[in-house]
Amino acid sequence: MTTEAADTTGKADAIGAPPEAAVGRLMRWATYASVSVASVLIVTKFVAWLMTDSVSILSTLIDSLLDAAASLVNLIAVRHALQPADREHRFGHGKAEALAGLAQSAFIFGSAVFLFLEASERFVNPRSIDNTTIGYAVMVFSIVATLGLVIFQKYVVARSGSTAISADSLHYQTDILVNLSVILSLFLVSRLDLKWADPAFAIGIAAYIVYSAWQIGHEAFQILMDRELPDEDRMRIKDIVLGQEGVLGMHDLRTRSSGLQVFIQLHLELDGNMRLSDAHEIADAVEHKIEAAFPNAEVIVHEDPEGLDEGHVEFR
Repeated sequence: MTTEAADTTGKADAIGAPPEAAVGRLMRWATYASVSVASVLIVTKFVAWLMTDSVSILSTLIDSLLDAAASLVNLIAVRHALQPADREHRFGHGKAEALAGLAQSAFIFGSAVFLFLEASERFVNPRSIDNTTIGYAVMVFSIVATLGLVIFQKYVVARSGSTAISADSLHYQTDILVNLSVILSLFLVSRLDLKWADPAFAIGIAAYIVYSAWQIGHEAFQILMDRELPDEDRMRIKDIVLGQEGVLGMHDLRTRSSGLQVFIQLHLELDGNMRLSDAHEIADAVEHKIEAAFPNAEVIVHEDPEGLDEGHVEFR
């Protein structure tokens, strides 16, 4: 029997995927962009809040403060995740991304709780909003800046599959909706004198932020717990393996992801009378086909004679 570990060097180029170094640069630029945008928005929203005294604008300011903190954590985590495997971390450092996702989730949830308390106080003591024109202008600027960032982040996620940047992008997407709702609340308060609208929209924003935090945290937790790849990916692997000439069956397919890398291991069932060199050739062919389908995968194949009872557990 043989145990093979895939050499992923250069295979991304072979199937048209971006080289790993280029993907790493894109991920770093995405983290720099998110920190920069959050910093600019903090300054503009702080000025707008001082001039309007709107709790809705305060809610977006708090959100941007948390965005900046989360994005900074993300920047550090991505830099760490992109480091190659070493003696102490032979599977690489990819799970640093998932840890960053959990940290972002906690940051975002904390901002929602603070916002809910502030909005509740404003319900009890409603106030008018001043300088709504400033508020409108800042919110429109925020939407444009955030939309540009989200477009770039989606491009990077499509090229890298990064969990941390995907989580970062998710809460910036919610910011766009938040800013739109603030514009509406400013209109209702200033034009229709509906003072309750400002805190009501802030509470709605807080609820939406909690939902976003749960999404981010759930995804990060599943990665840290080594959850299997999606069923469609597992079926794709099975189709590749069973479609290889000479393969009589397979079992013990196990998969997980860590940062940019995917780990796939399985047992092939082959003719027990086959020569070792022929079995090795079939296993190599299976590995190469899986690597072509999953460019960032490390594949380990173990060969068994067909009908061998190993007492393995099949999960459905």
